[in-house]
Amino acid sequence: MEWTETTRAIFVPSDPPRDGALAVWGDQPGPTPVELVLPAGAGKSFRRTRVDAHVLPLAEAIPRLLALTEPSPATGAWAAAVTAGLNLISRGRIRPAASTGGVDAWRVGPLDAADEGLLRDLAAALPPESHALPLSGLKRIRLHSPETLVRALWDATADVLVRTPAARVVAGGPAFAAPEPTLLGEESVAWLADLAAEQEAGAQLQLRIEVRETEEDFAFTGVLALRSRADPSLVVDAATLWDAPDAVLSRFGEQVEAQLLIGLRRGARAWSPLGRMLEAAAPSELRLDDAEVADLLDGGRDALSATGIEVLWPRGMFGDTVRAKASATPSPGSEGGAVFRLTDLLKFRWQLSLGGTDLTEHEVSALAEAKRPFVRLRGQWVRVDSGLLARLRRSPRTVTGAQALAAALTGELRLDDEELDFAAPPVLDGLVRRLRAPGEPVEPDADLQATLRPYQRAGLSWLVRMTELGLGGILADDMGLGKTIQLIALHLHRRALGAGPTLVLCPTSLLGNWEREFARFAPKVPVRRFHGGRRHLDDLGPDEVVLATYGVLRRDRATLSEVDWGLIAADEAQHVKNPLSVTARELRKIPSPARIALTGTPMENRLTELWSILDWTTPGLLGSLEHFRRTVARPVERDRDAGSTERLASTVRPFLLRRRKTDPDIAPELPRKTETDRYVPLTTEQATLYEAVVRENLAVIRESQGVQRRGQVLKLLTELKQICNHPAQYLKESGPVPGRSGKLAAFEELLDVILDEGESVLVFSQYVQLCRLLEARLTERGLPVQLLSGAVPARQREEMVARFQRGDAPVFLLSLKAGGVGLNLTRATHVIHYDRWWNPAVEDQATDRAYRIGQDRPVQVHRLIAEGTLEERIAGVLADKRGLAESVIGAGEDWITELSDDELTDLVRLGDPG
Repeated sequence: MEWTETTRAIFVPSDPPRDGALAVWGDQPGPTPVELVLPAGAGKSFRRTRVDAHVLPLAEAIPRLLALTEPSPATGAWAAAVTAGLNLISRGRIRPAASTGGVDAWRVGPLDAADEGLLRDLAAALPPESHALPLSGLKRIRLHSPETLVRALWDATADVLVRTPAARVVAGGPAFAAPEPTLLGEESVAWLADLAAEQEAGAQLQLRIEVRETEEDFAFTGVLALRSRADPSLVVDAATLWDAPDAVLSRFGEQVEAQLLIGLRRGARAWSPLGRMLEAAAPSELRLDDAEVADLLDGGRDALSATGIEVLWPRGMFGDTVRAKASATPSPGSEGGAVFRLTDLLKFRWQLSLGGTDLTEHEVSALAEAKRPFVRLRGQWVRVDSGLLARLRRSPRTVTGAQALAAALTGELRLDDEELDFAAPPVLDGLVRRLRAPGEPVEPDADLQATLRPYQRAGLSWLVRMTELGLGGILADDMGLGKTIQLIALHLHRRALGAGPTLVLCPTSLLGNWEREFARFAPKVPVRRFHGGRRHLDDLGPDEVVLATYGVLRRDRATLSEVDWGLIAADEAQHVKNPLSVTARELRKIPSPARIALTGTPMENRLTELWSILDWTTPGLLGSLEHFRRTVARPVERDRDAGSTERLASTVRPFLLRRRKTDPDIAPELPRKTETDRYVPLTTEQATLYEAVVRENLAVIRESQGVQRRGQVLKLLTELKQICNHPAQYLKESGPVPGRSGKLAAFEELLDVILDEGESVLVFSQYVQLCRLLEARLTERGLPVQLLSGAVPARQREEMVARFQRGDAPVFLLSLKAGGVGLNLTRATHVIHYDRWWNPAVEDQATDRAYRIGQDRPVQVHRLIAEGTLEERIAGVLADKRGLAESVIGAGEDWITELSDDELTDLVRLGDPG
């Protein structure tokens, strides 16, 4: 209800006091009837009446009373009473007590003369209805006095506000702390009696325990001393009370012995060893064992302090603690080898310090041999953690170089599921500084037929540093930033050092790309494919590059392991993201001093994928898989633990070079449009169909002339292009789709990378049937895709464009004729030409759906080309003639129909990639 100037109120006490409530009533009736005794009219002195009140628990009423701006006489009087009660509580005028029902309760008191006067004034200010509360359980009407109600309000206020978890320290249990009533037991009743006796005696005494060293056997004794509250400088040992009682009584008063015993009993409840003093006829000293001294240090001292007993230590005793850091002693690297080998076994050692100064080996040994948690060291008592003592006594152990390196990067070493601070030895400390500092610039080899951009030069320098250190790493640049050319530049650099041959592992769809990139940028480097039925590694040159697929790795790992590779590179390394896969296990078995993973997506779904790749490039850095899952992956992924996340980042950061196209120092370096031809091999089914169609059609073409011949040639071209796209398109099948087309495999790999980078893509084909096959395949995989063909109505076409521009469907399949003109699709940063129109102008027109005014990001154009087929040979022709007028090439494919039989045979034959 709203409190107004006419609101009336009364405090209703309760047992325990904290359950008291404020009843208010006025213009708005409440749900609770409250019986009052109010002055009556003529003929009667009083009358019983009921009011319909709103009853507020005191915890709710206090804030409202304190916030009043225009109170009524009743609410103003109770607000003044609450304010006075809060003042008493802030002055420490509170005490624990037992309620009428025998439960714990805080009350205000003791009151001095001024407090008593304030109580009377507040009571006199209460209007009649604010103290018209009858005493319950009586036949005759008796009212609470105004003073009683004000005092009850004060007690209730104390019982509400003082009842906090901190009260447990004083009371030694849930009583006087927990919100629910606690029935007081014998110990609590005795404690309350001691408090009452102490208050009655005037509380002139405070106890203190001085812990002293017994030098003859390095033991400890707690000596009881008495200190005057009136004169804190007056301190005497308790022994004096029993040896010369008159001298003590004259200073502390007649009640000193009673106060001492009361204080000891109260202290014994907080710290049980003190109870042994009570067993003595003249308590003054307490022999302490190591466990009791440790308990005093850990919490006993605070518990005793809460009961009024001060604990003092001799100056300098236990001032410093021994601080321990794990460390290791590495073995020297081999002459001319890596500076630091991850596989080295390092001797584990402890680095201990006291007061910021390292301990000597002799002092460390003395600690290890100690039989107790307190050791005399450098002229003082030092407490040593029992767990540390146990670790010091264990037999020496070893850690791997990878473990030590990870610990040096994070400052923590994890052993036996325990995190230890780690002090890196000088060689490791120097290595960490090298890893974190910018690398020395490396000039590209003169045989590199390209000019590296600044960020690619930085990437080369990083690759050189990581491989020279024997640590390996992950080059995780975005697609289109030139991971391939940086790896080629690395091979040329290592070739000059005589490092040995390089093995490049990649998906089958990328074999042709790697071969052509080496031929383009490093033509002097011999390159061979270790692929196909006639593969071999005979007469391998020291600077040769071998290209192999992950499938060949699984079958021929033993053969690949026989070569002393100088460098192994894993392209599209997400293929080994499953650490338990055969591919990942076989890859780990090929020895090499330098390992580089190339991937734009080092982690797609889970942290274990990152572990799998890093455990190959830098074995042991992240520990075992089970250890990583338990101590890193779960805290980071499930618990979102910030500390675990930062430790992982500190460990991984030096071994992963990640640049994005949107980085401020890279975006200006990129061309607005990059075009890439991706050559892909045919599957066995495609090759069989291709050769059969060529053979059948060439026989007919040789017997044909004129229009019939031209029609037969166009039929041949169409069928071969459909076979290169997918056998299902040529055979007019709806499926199955996966595993039958080299183009489809390359397309899906490319699409996964694009989508993992959060980008959008346009996919063009001149065949609606193929678009439908791709749509069905991508929908089956759960990817967001939409298809635009000539059959789509204009309004639906606009909706599809809007959906793509919003990012709702990042894969947009378009038939070349329907989507080649009239669309603005600037959200796309990638364009894939699944098949070739063989007219550059038409392809450029389609590409310009994304690469146009309004596009503020670089666009990458990918053309999929079936290698060894007419697609590869015509791509070469188009590359040569792209700058000529369209009339030279002609419209579409008509120019091909004019080729001679021999020229046509050479164009369509299925041969080696070229």
